Amino acid sequence: MDSTPPDASLIRAREAFLAAGRTLRNERRDFVDWHLGRPRYGLWALLLEEPAVAGAMAAAQAHLGDCLLPGYRRQPHITVALGGFPCGEPRREGDYPLGAFEAALAALRRSAPPPFALEIGGLESFASAPFLAVHDVEGGIASLRHVLLPSARSEERGRDGDYLPHLTVGLYAGEYDCAALRSRMADFPPAPQRLTVRRLAFLCYDSADIGGPLAPVADYALAEGMVRCHGSSPFDAAAPACAPAPLSRSQAS
Repeated sequence: MDSTPPDASLIRAREAFLAAGRTLRNERRDFVDWHLGRPRYGLWALLLEEPAVAGAMAAAQAHLGDCLLPGYRRQPHITVALGGFPCGEPRREGDYPLGAFEAALAALRRSAPPPFALEIGGLESFASAPFLAVHDVEGGIASLRHVLLPSARSEERGRDGDYLPHLTVGLYAGEYDCAALRSRMADFPPAPQRLTVRRLAFLCYDSADIGGPLAPVADYALAEGMVRCHGSSPFDAAAPACAPAPLSRSQAS
């Protein structure tokens, strides 16, 4: 755990975890009934590339290693808002069309959210996955969500009924006693870290690979208000390639 006073959402997550009794067992398989053949899923997130964060995540994985599903390769990140399955035009529930992506970028340019600080805290857990707590000390994550989700959809409320910023450590491999795990997590030595967030990323992952790596699609630099895209567009073959050149706020006005 950590010394930072928990907010109401974190307290509710702790209570929900204990109330669950046992953790949820994750499976390494292709969830075709979820993705329906759509190859990628996209989300807006903060990629945390600081070595200290990677070290904290590795230490937490080692602390709970015998309980975690092998092969979790997702980079340290904080999900800010879900996107969906990238596509040119929406046809099915869960699709995330090119127009929605472009509208999100335009909203970011208009609102011009600045860089902000956050803190990484102690080891906590949802029923399906352990995580390192994230403290939105300057409200920067909340501001980004307000821009990206002007009218939040039900799926954006997060696990246990509330959105809770967090850094996922891995996925549980079996059904373990929550109270015993809670005691075990209390023994994890906290190493609080304060970070400055300077960019927001739109990322995709292979929808058939649970816990697979995140591939960057676009970065939005908070200080400069500039967008840099990576490679070709994931929004289907008919969509134009994502331009590699940066776009400034003045270009978007």
